[in-house]
This record gives sequence, C-alpha cells and structure tokens, in this order.
Amino acid sequence: MGLFDVHAHLTDRRLAEQEDAVLSRATEAGVTSIVVNGLNPRDNEAVAALAQRSDLVKPAFGFYPVDTVLGPMLDAGVEYPRDDPEPPATAEEGIRWVEEHLHDAFAVGEIGLDHYWVPEPFWDRQEEVFRELVALAMDADKAIITHSRKAERRMFEVLQEMGATRVDWHCFGSKVKLGRRIAEHGHWLSIPANAARVDSFRRLIETLPRDKVLLETDCPYLPPERGTVNEPANVAVTLSLTAELWGVSEEAALDQLQDNFEALFGVRP
Repeated sequence: MGLFDVHAHLTDRRLAEQEDAVLSRATEAGVTSIVVNGLNPRDNEAVAALAQRSDLVKPAFGFYPVDTVLGPMLDAGVEYPRDDPEPPATAEEGIRWVEEHLHDAFAVGEIGLDHYWVPEPFWDRQEEVFRELVALAMDADKAIITHSRKAERRMFEVLQEMGATRVDWHCFGSKVKLGRRIAEHGHWLSIPANAARVDSFRRLIETLPRDKVLLETDCPYLPPERGTVNEPANVAVTLSLTAELWGVSEEAALDQLQDNFEALFGVRP
C-alpha cells in the first residue's frame, strides 16, 4: 500500500522485545516505511542497528530535547520520571554523534524544545543545542522531525529565523490555529494513531492544508485504544480516519499522503 509511519520508537524495550512480530504486522498492514527516531547517542546506535536489519526502517538520528540538558538537570536535583539507568550524554556528545553519522541518516530527529519537563533555567542551553542540530540538518539537506511541548511558539520562531523548511512537527499539541499557521508557512504536521479519540488531532486533519498532513504513531505511546501498546501497523487506523474526515476514499487519501511524504523526504514511502 505504501503506508508509512514518520515517527516511531521501535527501540523502546516494549517493542524491541518483539521486533520481528511488530515489523511483520506492519508489513501485513501495508506499511513500507517506518522512520524510527533516536533520542540520544545510545538510542541512535540501536536505531542504526535496526535499520541494518530491516529495509522497512528509515533511521532518524536525534537528541531528545530533555536529554540535551538531562545531566545538568539531574545535577541540580530536578526529577525526570524516565527509566534510564545509564549516565546521560553531554550536549557536546549528543551533537557530535549526530554530526558524525549524518551521512547514514534518513532524517534528523527527534529534536526540539520542551518547556514541560525542562525548567526555565535550562531553556537557553536547550535552545542552543536545538539550533546546532537544525543547522547540521540544513547543511546536510536532511528533513527534520521535531518535538515541541509547551514551547511551540518559540520553536516556530527559531525555525523561521533559521530558514528551516523541511520540517515535520511530530504530535503537535498546541492550538489548532497555530498548527495551521505552521502548515501555511510550509512545514508538515504528523498525526498520531490516537487521533480518533483526541479532538485536537481530528481538527488538525480536518483543517490543515491536505498537502501538509503526515501519519505517525509515536509508538509505543498514543495507541488507538487506551491501555494498549502502539505500533506502526496502527497508521492504517489513522488513514481510515483521515479518509473519513476528508470525505474521500482511502486510496485517494493515501495518494495524497504519499505525495506529502515524498515532498518532505524526497523519496516515495
């Protein structure tokens, strides 16, 4: 079918433990491209290894915005509820890893700004790292996959200032009006698999320019049904919803979405 998932975390332990089955179910659902996003150097290594094992996987190397300042945050006594037993990478290590592996990257991500988990004293450093990663992606002509949480307006300002055009906003959580501004500026927004039960995502599908909509899962998070583990096969659920909200056939919706994928990444899914 040429379905795709532009934002997945298959290296998460909940999915890595059943990797073959997850990829098989994706193939059965018609998925031909899964952009797996790395969070830090250690996770990027796992993403790269997975891409070597499966043609479905397109590796995106990134540095999660919380991870960019995680060391200083922990040193300052800030609690971050994530099971991460190994020492965090420094900002310099994370940037250097992405720079050294850009030639193998399908995209750069996920990167961005997070003002939800990260206290304000660390925002300036977080933004410095984000700017460096955006510049690396632009210089290498790579698409960018972003994370923004409670920092959408500021991130849009930074991306506009830097002239970044090949940008996908993963799981956009701010106001629909701002999402439309972002899309009209030329960026893409990817809609997760829980869209049927989240009004803001439904409204984005309905109101965004159709050539700026993409599909994602953010698996293992944001499943179509609460209490389940999400996986790439579930983009088929969002395709059906998109066709319904657009008032077109699934085939017509998929044709448009494939064109959108190609416009951002430069290849068909």
